[in-house]
This record gives sequence, C-alpha cells and structure tokens, in this order.
Amino acid sequence: MMPTTFEEFEKYLNQDAPPKEWSEALQSLWFDAKGDWEASHDIAQDLHSTMGSWIHAYLHRKEGDKWNAGYWYRRANKPFPEYSLDEELRVLVKANL
Repeated sequence: MMPTTFEEFEKYLNQDAPPKEWSEALQSLWFDAKGDWEASHDIAQDLHSTMGSWIHAYLHRKEGDKWNAGYWYRRANKPFPEYSLDEELRVLVKANL
C-alpha cells in the first residue's frame, strides 16, 4: 500500500525492506531514511529522470559533497536548498506520494 503522508511513510521504516510496489524513487528515499546511504544512492543513480537527479543531489548534499550535489541540483532544475536535510527528505517523500 502506498503511503499518502510523510507520517505514513515513516511507519514503514520498521520493516526490513520497502514495499515492492513503491516507485524506485520512494524506495530510494526509504533506504536513506533507514540510514543506508549506499542502497539509496544505488537506486537514485539509475533513475534517469528529474526526480532521480533531485534525489541524487540530496544524497550528495547529505554526504557533504557540495560540488557534486550542485551538479545534480542543476540537472534536476532545483536550487541548492536553504533548508535542513531532514526537511528536504520530507519534501522529497511528499513529492513522490
């Protein structure tokens, strides 16, 4: 079942894996929220879309690689965020619901 709010998304974080019926973008964000940057990045780098670029940017921002993050934000047509990583995760999840 697809969550319809960020709070519902968070309820799935106690599972061992994201639901298979979720989009790859949402699955990538699930792995990030669980603290598995590598698994999240593995999915995001294979998403050849604006959303994939945005998630990729967020992950490199989280990693501390501002230059690489900037490249991916430009690819996603998004400005470099002025808000926290936690808020960006929330915005990304909501954009994928």
